[in-house]
Amino acid sequence: MVPRAWILSIGNELVLGQIVNTNGTWLARKLTLMGFEVKRIVSLPDSEQEVVEVLSDALRKGIEVVISTGGLGPTYDDRTSEFIAKAIGEELKLNDEALRMVEEKYRSKGLEITEHRRKMALLPRTAKPIPNPVGTAPGILVERGNTLIIALPGVPREMQAMFEEYVEEILKNKAPRIERVEAWIHVEDIPESTLAPIIDKVLRRYPRVYIKSHPKGEELGKPMIKLYVLVTGFNKDEVAKTLNSVVENLEEELIRAGAKISKEN
Repeated sequence: MVPRAWILSIGNELVLGQIVNTNGTWLARKLTLMGFEVKRIVSLPDSEQEVVEVLSDALRKGIEVVISTGGLGPTYDDRTSEFIAKAIGEELKLNDEALRMVEEKYRSKGLEITEHRRKMALLPRTAKPIPNPVGTAPGILVERGNTLIIALPGVPREMQAMFEEYVEEILKNKAPRIERVEAWIHVEDIPESTLAPIIDKVLRRYPRVYIKSHPKGEELGKPMIKLYVLVTGFNKDEVAKTLNSVVENLEEELIRAGAKISKEN
């Protein structure tokens, strides 16, 4: 069975429509490419009842991976650690390793460790902290039964860095064995802003494909772009077939847009 994943985006600013939930989209793409089946992306307020209810539901259903973002900071409404503790039936405890991470961050800037800063090191008793290479709040890693709960900060730069540097490696143990094939296309004579809608159009056709543009020239001078294409799946022949189809589609769209293209080995 393909392991399932839920993504919980926590924060009043999300449900009030003040910001767009880009974290949910980014994580869904990452998890899908790793072979997980993302079953839910849920935006939740900073509410104990709402968050604990969803976490408890995930535990009852044995969802393999639950990743939350938001609510790990020093302010009064940052309560994700508390919500996780309640959902798994544990008390909050000052985690020595998490406290060391927080202390190192602030003391390196000559700042004192206040009560609000120590708050970020309060974790469920059996949880492990996840290092934050960009910000100050550690992430949270805890396992209950068949469910792995991972809490990350809501700031996109922090969340993405923590996922790619630490979480991705952890999830490999739960991810199914998948096939990966890739290709590079060298694109000239069209700016990245012209390439962007072409990528969007192709991605809508192929949900398990990752495409990334790497500009090498000038957007309005002499644009040169290296286009990376990654396809993942469970069947080697199907993955190879999909890659060929994606590359053909991209080439057709690029030529139509006036680009000069060449493949890279």
